[in-house]
Parts: sequence; C-alpha cells; structure tokens
Amino acid sequence: TVPVAYNFPTCVSILISDGSIALAHSSAVSMATEKGKPNVLVLDTEEDVSVALAKYIADLSDKYCKNKGCFTVVLSGGTLIDTLRKLVEPPYTESVDWSKWHIFWVDERVVPLTSPDSNYKLACDGFLSKVPIPPSNVYAINDTLPPEGAADDYEARIEQLVERKIIDLSEASGFPKFDLMLLGMGPDGHVASLFPGHPLVHEKKRWVTFIKDSPKPPPERITFTFPVINSSSDIALVITGADLATAVCRALGDGPAPDLLPVQRVSPEGQLLWFLDKDAASKLHTAN
Repeated sequence: TVPVAYNFPTCVSILISDGSIALAHSSAVSMATEKGKPNVLVLDTEEDVSVALAKYIADLSDKYCKNKGCFTVVLSGGTLIDTLRKLVEPPYTESVDWSKWHIFWVDERVVPLTSPDSNYKLACDGFLSKVPIPPSNVYAINDTLPPEGAADDYEARIEQLVERKIIDLSEASGFPKFDLMLLGMGPDGHVASLFPGHPLVHEKKRWVTFIKDSPKPPPERITFTFPVINSSSDIALVITGADLATAVCRALGDGPAPDLLPVQRVSPEGQLLWFLDKDAASKLHTAN
C-alpha cells in the first residue's frame, strides 16, 4: 500500500499505511513534543486505530504510573469504547498496572446508570468489566440527582480528589489537570456535551456544568467545561468513519471557518493527538 500524505495547514502531518502502525505510532509520539499544534495520525482502518490507540494509552499509563503513582483517565461515550477493545487484550491486560487507574467521564447523560443511554454503562460493558480497575477508582455520576445536583456533586468529588493529590491542579489555569482525556467528536463537531452555538462552550468558571436542552438526546446531561478539558496533560481525539469526514475537514482543513467548532476549541496545555482512519480523513486534501 502506498502511504498517503495529508496537508494540514495548522497541523503536523504524519505518513501512514497499513502495516506501518508501529512506525507511525512512534513518529506520532516523538512529534507530539511540539506544543501548540495538534498532531494527526491517519491510519488505514478503524482496526488499525484501535491497535495504535491501545499502545499509545499503555505507554502513557506506564509513564504516569511511574512518575506520579497513578493515572487519571477521562472517557467519553460513542464509538470510543469499542475502539478501546485492543487495550483489553494481551499483552495489555497483563502489562498495564490497572490498579493505579482512576476513571472519569468528560460528560454523562443524566439517566440511571443501568440505562442504555448511560456512558457509564457503555464503558462498563465494553471496557471496565474486562480489566481489574478497582471499583473505588471509577467515578460515575450520582444518578439519583437532577442535572444541577449531579454536576455539583461531580465537581465536589473532583475537588476531594484534588485535595487527596489524586488529581493535580494546573499551575497555569487553576483547573483540574487530568493525565489523559479520550475524546470523540460528533458530526456537528461537538465534543463532550459542548455543542455548536450553545452558551456552555464559553463557560469559564465551572469545572462541571449541566445542560437541559442538548440538541442530541437525551436532553439532560452534565459535562466538563473547556477550561478543564484544556488543562489536561494529554488529549487523544479518536475519530473514525466517513460520517465524520466533513467535520474533520472543517476542523483540520484550510477552508473558511467563521465560527469555531467545539472540537477546534480543544487545545490542551500538554499534547493533542488526533487518531483518524482514512474514512474520517477522506475529505482532507492530499499532498501531490
């Protein structure tokens, strides 16, 4: 297969073909030392994304567990959990120190935790039930509370973990600094429950807030705010499928962008790495 080079006017471009995942992953990690620019990894298939993502996460887990004794990971919903499937297979089931992981959600639907709409249930069924992360290290929302109360409660629990030194505070922003956020993106460019044109994209004080009028059902949710998202040490945007190609093109391409998509507001203090399959990258211009 001939590798394809994509032109990203504001990004680092990375060559990738099938069979070159290890090389491409290594290149992505080494190039991710350039701050201020998103780094983009385009892989042949969604399966290749799953393989590369597992290695990326396992490497970060090893680094953070050795350096600070724990690894704080923020999950999202959607197809991300399925794309994590290679992480719950050998060699990672044995090599990763799951006991040091702490799991959070960047957003959650205000529904019972047993509901098919729950991001917690999605993660439990597809990921958490397959690895030995201590249940006390998994921080689901209080599903007995209304949206306002659930947001306040989740923020208060994060404050407690900051006091216990499980979560750091960013020296730059003063907001919680999670080690890794694993984010997806909707066809409209939304991330977490921060939607285009919604006032919450401009929230600058709260750590966790709520929404009662989500344009995507269910309408009631809680969500991290952009100051929290962007205080992260590492963020991976995991985007696969042709249905997201238009939003990817708008976010990474060189066309006019009068209004920023929410995904374009993702700009962590640390490193941002986009994981794309060729379907998701299909509307980006290719180099000659």
